[in-house]
Amino acid sequence: MQELRGTRAVVTGGTRGLGLGIVESLTARGAEVTAVGRDAARASGARDAGATIRVGDAADPSLVNRTIAEVRPSILILNAGAIPVMAALDEQTWESFGVVWENDVKGGFVGIQAALKMPLSPGSRVLIASSGAATVGAPLSGSYAGAKRMLWFMAQYANEISVERNLGITFQVLAPMQMIGKTELVETVAGCYAKRAGMDTDAFLSGRYQKPPLSTKTYGEYVATILTEPAYASGVAFGIDSVNGITSLNG
Repeated sequence: MQELRGTRAVVTGGTRGLGLGIVESLTARGAEVTAVGRDAARASGARDAGATIRVGDAADPSLVNRTIAEVRPSILILNAGAIPVMAALDEQTWESFGVVWENDVKGGFVGIQAALKMPLSPGSRVLIASSGAATVGAPLSGSYAGAKRMLWFMAQYANEISVERNLGITFQVLAPMQMIGKTELVETVAGCYAKRAGMDTDAFLSGRYQKPPLSTKTYGEYVATILTEPAYASGVAFGIDSVNGITSLNG
């Protein structure tokens, strides 16, 4: 196991789901992790893993700027996101359609700006949670697929700024290529698609991905590998799944 001993990391959305899996993997490697989450009552897992908890909205510029200024992380993982409102396009309101933009994209925007304006120290890594849906769409998930693609573009733009200003900060995208774990997001999204197909959730996931399930713990291990293995020190986007592990994505 590669170590991150003494490395300071901030993980938004780090108190549950995929974020908690990341927090557990980083703390296991000796990183000093600050987990940002909305609900203190749901932060016990991250706290038990040894993380410091900051309660608040990861799309709030004041919270994010203050956290980064005080922690001075060399690893920033922008993982926080909303559960999309599940409905067909003609059943959405503009407000429900834009939920993921107002949360995931805004949180990415705020975090990326903070990293560039602070700026983080040379050699720092910023990992941004995207999705395989950014490449194939998600017809019942409102703006989810487009929002996740926008985060991908934003990572590219941020890398260009980093190079232009000689900041030495690397921005990279994490794109799960299958739904992972028994998270609230998976239960909601997969459950909706499964219902439309007349299937139970497990059968839907098995049929759609043709891959063994991937746990949040294993996902966290893959993220830690991206941070510690030299092979992943460059490249903009990485796909993660249970068959191929980590793959570089183009585009």
